[in-house]
Amino acid sequence: MTSPVSERRPSSIAELREITQPPEVRERANAEHWTASLYLRDLSPYLTWWLLKTSISANGVTGMMILVGWSTAAALLIPGVGGAALALVLGQLQMLVDCCDGEVARWRNTRSPAGVFLDKVGHYSTEALIPIALGIRAAGYPFDVPADFAWTTIGFALALVIVLNKALNDMVHVARAGAGLPKLADRKGEAEPSARMIARLRRAARFVPFHRLYHSVELTMITFVAALIGLAVGFPLVDRILVGALLPLALLALVGHFVAIMASKRVRG
Repeated sequence: MTSPVSERRPSSIAELREITQPPEVRERANAEHWTASLYLRDLSPYLTWWLLKTSISANGVTGMMILVGWSTAAALLIPGVGGAALALVLGQLQMLVDCCDGEVARWRNTRSPAGVFLDKVGHYSTEALIPIALGIRAAGYPFDVPADFAWTTIGFALALVIVLNKALNDMVHVARAGAGLPKLADRKGEAEPSARMIARLRRAARFVPFHRLYHSVELTMITFVAALIGLAVGFPLVDRILVGALLPLALLALVGHFVAIMASKRVRG
C-alpha cells in the first residue's frame, strides 16, 4: 500500500517538482518573486529534498527564512562593500528558503494559516529592518550626536513607508473579506486600474520600476551597487545618497499604490 504523500519522501526531483510546484504556484502574478521564476524554483527542490529528510516542519523552515532575513539586515551593519556583499547573498538565500517552506508544506500536506502568518512576519520584519540598517550605515558609527541621527531617522521613516506600502495589499484582502467578497485570484489583470488615465500611468511606471525597489532582494542589490560606487566616492557619502533618494521615491510609490488600488476592481463590490 502506497503511503500518503505527506508521510513519505519523494522518489525523485521530478516527482517533488510535480507535487510542490504545480502551475498555480509557478504562474502566480504577485506571490511569486521574479528571482523565483528566474532561477530559485530550479534550485529549491534540491534544498527541499534535503529538508524532507529531516523532521523539520514547514513552519520551522519559515522560521529559518525569518532568521536569514534578519541576518540580511544585520549584515548591512558591516561597513563598506563586505557587508553589502554578504547582505546580497543572504537576501537571495532568504528567497530560496522562502520557496522551500511552501514546498515542504505542499509535500507533507501541512499548509496552515500559521504558515501564512509566519511568512508575512518574515517579509514585513526583514523589509523594515533593512532600511533601518541602511540608515545606520548612512549615519556611520560611532554616531556624532545629534547630526548623524538625521540619517537614522530617515532610515526609520523609510522602513515605515515600506511597511505601509506592503500593508496596502493585505488591507485589500481584509477589506474584501469584511465585505463578504471572494478572495482575489493571483493573476495578471486583477490589479489593473479601471480608470484609463491611471491605468496608463501604471503601465508607464513599468519602464521605470522604482516601486519595485523596496523588496529585500532589490534593496540588497542596489545597496551592493551603491557600495561598489562607494569605493570611488567614499563612505558613508554613498549610503547617505542612497537612503536620501529612496525615501521620496518610496513615498511616491506609496501614494501611487494607494491610488491604483482605489481605482481598481479589487475594492469594488
